Amino acid sequence: MKSLKIMILVLLIQTKIFSQQSPKREMRAAWISTVENIDWPSKPGLSDKEMKNEMIAILDNLRSYNMNTVIFQIRPTADAYYKSTKEPASHWITGTQGVAPGFDPLQMMIDEAGKRGMNVHVWLNPYRVQKDTVRDVLSKNHLYFKRPDLFLTYGKTRYFNPGLKETRDFVASVVGEIVRKYDIQAVHMDDYFYPYKIAGQEFPDEKAFAKEPRQFKDKDDWRRDNVDLIIKQIRDTIIANKPEVEFGISPFGVWRNIAKDSEGSKTVAGATNYDDLYANILKWQKENWIDYVTPQIYWHIGFDRANFEVLAKWWAEHKYGANVYVGHGDYKISTSAKEPEWRSPDQIVKQIEMIRKMPQIDGSMHFTASTFLKKGDTLRQPLLQKEYKYIALTPEANRITRLKPKPPTNAVISKKGEKAVLTWKAALNDKKYVIYRFPKGRITDFSNPENIYYVTTALKLEVPNPDLENYVYALTALSQTQTESSPIEFSIK
Repeated sequence: MKSLKIMILVLLIQTKIFSQQSPKREMRAAWISTVENIDWPSKPGLSDKEMKNEMIAILDNLRSYNMNTVIFQIRPTADAYYKSTKEPASHWITGTQGVAPGFDPLQMMIDEAGKRGMNVHVWLNPYRVQKDTVRDVLSKNHLYFKRPDLFLTYGKTRYFNPGLKETRDFVASVVGEIVRKYDIQAVHMDDYFYPYKIAGQEFPDEKAFAKEPRQFKDKDDWRRDNVDLIIKQIRDTIIANKPEVEFGISPFGVWRNIAKDSEGSKTVAGATNYDDLYANILKWQKENWIDYVTPQIYWHIGFDRANFEVLAKWWAEHKYGANVYVGHGDYKISTSAKEPEWRSPDQIVKQIEMIRKMPQIDGSMHFTASTFLKKGDTLRQPLLQKEYKYIALTPEANRITRLKPKPPTNAVISKKGEKAVLTWKAALNDKKYVIYRFPKGRITDFSNPENIYYVTTALKLEVPNPDLENYVYALTALSQTQTESSPIEFSIK
């Protein structure tokens, strides 16, 4: 009994005690982009079997890097990679918008990622409807044909009009349906709010400004308020449906340049969130509207216009209680890169080492999943040698009320030849399970990630060569909020 109390006490101490090289909790995520088939599926019109095989390959590969989260783009252009009652299936899946595959991509992603111990954040674009209006891809049942007054075109891209209340209501209803129907960890949006500016072209929202100016005289302030309103409404929608689901934003890496604002970063970026995309990220953090922020700091350490180190420190200092993860530009790694800093994976390794020295930063998100497939051991080996050598659990969100799980029960090891099968039963609030392995007689340290053997949503695990003479196994549960239960030891049947 005394030893069990010691185990529980050690488990509950939340600290980065095991150095910057091996934190037990750290976000390690990869974006899985679906727009233009960047990551999945590799092209439209594949068979269901081919698409499923590609998804499994991506997840197995990410698992081999000890990643713990995927950010799956399920609404790239007002379409769906899930079963939606509001928008048609994406044309990037089958080749024809409105024609769905014979399976639910999001549900498969949740199921298969969970088996591998990974969480799923669903990634939505709020306003973008049609990336290239030259191509006739919209299905006839798309909302565009029912309510053309809600849309406008800028450049060659079609958008929901951000200035209309109907836009906010519709997007919030889309989010509500997803949150209700699917067992997801978070809702995620990136930097595409108002579009990046096109030289010499004004965004055509003058009619909406004239119709619904509210109290604003300045159109830029009105635009920022439009985005504020949709962020707040989405946050309220999530809380009304499942308050344990997180809401995260991955903005462009620069909020404002210091030349424009004394609170801005020491950068000279050509575009910024506040001035060009009308996204006032800091306000959302201060108002508790978002649970995490992942600035896309896709520049190298020492870059003169937007230095990775300067920006990482700036975002760490402007946390305001939200979790902060860094977005890394792994896609830039190439032996032929114009910038020598990106000619090897060393840049990413150095960036991870750097942010681990900043206690306000809680981990990393990597763009994009296909990079990890293409680079293979070139990237895997340097990461697994040190930075991602051990499995890490995802951080608990600072702003989500903790759901405390009870420990699993009936944890049993059954020996089957050279293998062992670990089985257990679920308890209240269980979502995932952490299997620990310790040298026999030394179950003492649950805070050391070296002792984590596997994480999964399953209720059993097959262990090849379990070496039960020299190792003992233990188990904890994780709740939806990533809160860990007290441990139990496996008994040998």
